[in-house]
Order: sequence, then C-alpha cells, then structure tokens
Amino acid sequence: MKFEPNQTVGIDLGTTFSAVAHLNERGDPVPIPNEDGEEETPSLVIFGENGQIIVGASRARAAMEDPDRVVERIKREMGNADFRKEYEGQELTPEFISAMILKKVKQDAEKRIGPIGNAVITVPYYFNDARRKATQDAGRIAGLNVIDIINEPTAATLTYAWHQGQLGYDGKGSSNVAARTALVYDLGGGTFDVTLVKYTPTHFEVLATDGDVHLGGVDWTDRLVDFISDEFLEQNGSDPRESPATLQVLRSDCDQAKIALSDTEQVNISCRHEGKSIRVPVDREEFEEMTGDLIQRTLDTTELVLDMARMEADQVDAIVLVGGSTLMPKVRQALEDLTGVKPYDGLSPHTAVAQGAAIHAAILEAKFRGDDSPLSARIKKRLAGVVQENVNSHGLGVIIRDIRSGKMKNYVMIPRNTKIPVEVKRVFSTTEPNQRRVSVRVVEGDAPDPDACSLIGQCSIEDLPSKLPKGAPIEVSYSFTSAGRVEVSAKDRTGGKEAKTHIERQGLLEENQVDRYADLADGYSVS
Repeated sequence: MKFEPNQTVGIDLGTTFSAVAHLNERGDPVPIPNEDGEEETPSLVIFGENGQIIVGASRARAAMEDPDRVVERIKREMGNADFRKEYEGQELTPEFISAMILKKVKQDAEKRIGPIGNAVITVPYYFNDARRKATQDAGRIAGLNVIDIINEPTAATLTYAWHQGQLGYDGKGSSNVAARTALVYDLGGGTFDVTLVKYTPTHFEVLATDGDVHLGGVDWTDRLVDFISDEFLEQNGSDPRESPATLQVLRSDCDQAKIALSDTEQVNISCRHEGKSIRVPVDREEFEEMTGDLIQRTLDTTELVLDMARMEADQVDAIVLVGGSTLMPKVRQALEDLTGVKPYDGLSPHTAVAQGAAIHAAILEAKFRGDDSPLSARIKKRLAGVVQENVNSHGLGVIIRDIRSGKMKNYVMIPRNTKIPVEVKRVFSTTEPNQRRVSVRVVEGDAPDPDACSLIGQCSIEDLPSKLPKGAPIEVSYSFTSAGRVEVSAKDRTGGKEAKTHIERQGLLEENQVDRYADLADGYSVS
C-alpha cells in the first residue's frame, strides 16, 4: 500500500451530501467544515459558464438555474455505462462529475488542515464491483491517492466503537472485552444498507449485510413531489412534472418540507406552474402514510439480515443509525417496534460515516505508512492492532450449462455474506466429446439467470487433450482476497493444463480515460 505525502482523510461521498473527516492531534475523528463552516457539502453540481463548476449550492439556489446545467443524485448513476452529461463539448461520466464533488471537499478541507494526499472513500455495502471501481476512479480524477474503499456501515461501526471508548488497544486489557453486536441501519439520501457487525475493541467482523442502492431519502421527497403534482393536475389540468424548471423548484420545496416534518406536525407546500398556483397542507401522519411502503422495505431488509446472521433481535446490543434520513421519527419508531431495541442516537447521522472512514485511514496508516505519517506514536500503537473482517455483498459464480435443461445458468461458487478471504474449488465436466477449449466466465450476482448477473472476467484453457470424452473433469478454483481481488483458475484434470486470471476491479473507464479525465479536471475551476 503506497501513501503519498501530506494528510490522509476519510470522505463520505453521498447521494445528497458529502463530508470529510480526519484524526486530530488527540486522535479523535472530527469532521472538517467546508468554506462556509458547514460539516456537509451538498452533492449537487452546477455547470456554469466558461468552465466554472459550482459544487455544493443549495437546492434553492440550484432551482434558479437552467435544469440542464444541474446534476444531482449522481451517486445513483455510478457504474451506469449509459449515463453521460454534455458540457462545453465534453462528454462527462458519473466518475468525472463525482470527482468534481471530491475536488470541492478536498480543496475546502485543505484550507483547514493543509495539503491532502491520501483518502479513504466510503461506498454502500451493497455497491457492486463496477460501482466501487467507479468511486475509486472518481477519487483519482480528483487528484486523490485512494488508499482504500470502505463500506459505509463498517465505517459507522468504527465511529460508534470510538464513541463508546471501545476502539483499539489501550494497554489496559481492552483486547479482552466481550464481543458486542451492532446493527447499523444506514438510510442515506439515495442508498440504504443494513449490516450486522460483531466487534471487540481490536476486532471487527461483519456477520451479514443487505441493501438497496436505489432507496433513500430522495424517494421520500419524490413521494411529496408526486402528491403535490397530482393535486395540481387535478385542480388545474396540467402536470408540473412536465416542466424541468418547475420540477426543480418543487423538488427543492418538498425536500425542505420533508425535513421540517421531522420537527413539526404540519407544513404547507406551494406549487406554481403555467401562471397558476396551489398551496397544499401536509401533516406528518399523512406523509408517513404515503411513504409507509418505503419504511417497510427497510424493515424487510433488516429482518432478512438478522435471518442471514441467524440472530434474533434481542441478541443485538445496539442499533446504530446513519444517514440524515434516519432523523425521520417514523424510522426510529419502526425500528424500535421491530426489534425492541431503542436506537442509539449519540452519533451524528450526517458525519459518522466520514469519521469512520478517517479512523479506517488512520488504522491503515498505523500499519503500513512509514515515519512520514503525521499520526503520533500513541495513536499508532492504539490502532495498529485493529483487525477488520468483511463479507462479500454479492455472490460470485461461474456460468455453466445445466445438464437437465440444457440452458446456461449461474452456479454460485461464493455466496453473498461469505466471510473473506475465502477459496472454493469445484469440479465441473466438459459438455461435448473431444472438446478442445473450456471458457470460465466469472459473474457477480446471486440470480440463477446469467443475464441478471454482471460478467466481471473470464479465463480459458486452450488445446485440451484430443479425444477427451464428454464429462471430462475440469477443476475450477475461486478465491476472494480481503482486498476485494478475485482470482480464478481452471485445470484440466486429464492433461494437467491450467489457466488463471486475476480479476481486478473492472470499471467502465479504461486507464487512459481516467488519466484523460484527470487532466480535464485540472482545467476546471470548482467553487
């Protein structure tokens, strides 16, 4: 692991807001305010004139802009090969747009703590390989040495353990503290995860995880947008959603109304479109009713994760809430009703993930960085012994032909929620007499249908021995390293020929494209 000179930080690259944190001189993970003194920066990008890119403007400010110049919720597009944004003759990808957000939080943080060279960036646990690689590429484009990608719930658990005084070896027997189990419920602006983590001060083990990369606070906002739009359509015969400018303003107003309903019982939402206007009162109970199915989806996932970990709710020691959307009263109440455990509210749901990323970055520094690390000897000693164990969030399989149906199917070699690192071997058979070539196609996903999975790599054995009978044995070996690297080999047991492949994260951008976008990013001014 290579560290560049200067500071190392943790960054929560969020759907609606992003945050950055670092360990201060005392070893505490603290958020770094932006130039406006705020601990969060809106993940909203406005493409202005003459190469001027504005990052972090409020939605109210963005509502005054040409909607074609505004990009938000870009995190939901990570890994999407079909998303493109045209700007000044350039075709921009989600990686580049996300890099503009990272560039902004980096330059604001540098005004507070000095030059930043390295970063740990967080992702939802349920991000697949392509989305993780896209996030890593965004960091590189922004001029960061991305030393690791960490899952958001894991980061939040580190922050929770630190907050409880249960992180790292303190020289007083902390390594002998009994293990505790935390359920991390992470409902952000655009993604959702539930993760069970068993931990001691020096050992963190993920037991099970599940989630949805298309479920978050923006969906609650959109329900209000649809509710007001339908009211307007019924009263005036036109639909505000058909006007991008009107929709931008209405989305901003509904977002503010959603936030207000966490503290007040009723709000009024106005909508003006084509010279007509309405004002609609919405109370909290009504809002909770129109979004009840969204809450239920999160509860179903929570129960599923408990089942996968073979745990009962009363075995959970703590429920840790992460993400601004967990401030909605219904979320907390629904979780307490489901589990009987009162959620812990001692962390900032807005910055806990960034703080955990900063802790993870410091753990890596303590283990792998040399004498140029800014960490004190005391902090290094405390964190160097912390071990983190994860599970894979998506199954890894191989495409085979079903001998009964004759159809191709995904044979899952490493099911999701398997502790990593892991190695698995299976013996398959050739499907035709005198078969001279075997192709092993590696897919990510748990569905039996290969078309519902993502192809992430392949390897082939050429020139098999002649006159092999149908059903000749081929041994396939899969390994998944703790660094997230997949290694696959296939061996012909008859003739001994073998093929191997090391599958690095395969993003949508080639190396030369990442470099080109990094050069392009240097030419844009971000404010």
